[in-house]
Amino acid sequence: MALFNPYLHFTGNTEEAFNFYKSVLGGEFIKLVRYKDLAPAAEYAIPEPYLDKIMYIALPLGKNNMLLGSDAMLEHEGRKFTFGDNFHIAISAESKEEADHLFTGLSADGKIDMPIEDSSWGTYFGMLTDKFGVQWTVDFDPNL
Repeated sequence: MALFNPYLHFTGNTEEAFNFYKSVLGGEFIKLVRYKDLAPAAEYAIPEPYLDKIMYIALPLGKNNMLLGSDAMLEHEGRKFTFGDNFHIAISAESKEEADHLFTGLSADGKIDMPIEDSSWGTYFGMLTDKFGVQWTVDFDPNL
């Protein structure tokens, strides 16, 4: 069965926020990827000010849950950043087949923001907004 986790977006202060959450909630980051770590960053047209920002961070919460986050580039993409809708529900599937099933089902009559496919950071990943306006990410990490 897939795991469901909150995925928070910030406007450049993800690292500060997650260090705060870590100080309160405990634990250690199990993954921290900066935009400059994408191979190659130019392929993704990452603006210079974002290269040192957080593309993905994961802080375990208890046995099977995580708090996930990133520095959103919404303004760069021509979208408005609004606190309150700055999150996704992240689903971590147990297989590519489960990820495809969940992604296809949730995106029906919705909007695919990023097609599900193998990513340069090693996961099978996609983003969508369902027909009710809820934002989702679906991934499968073969290394977990």
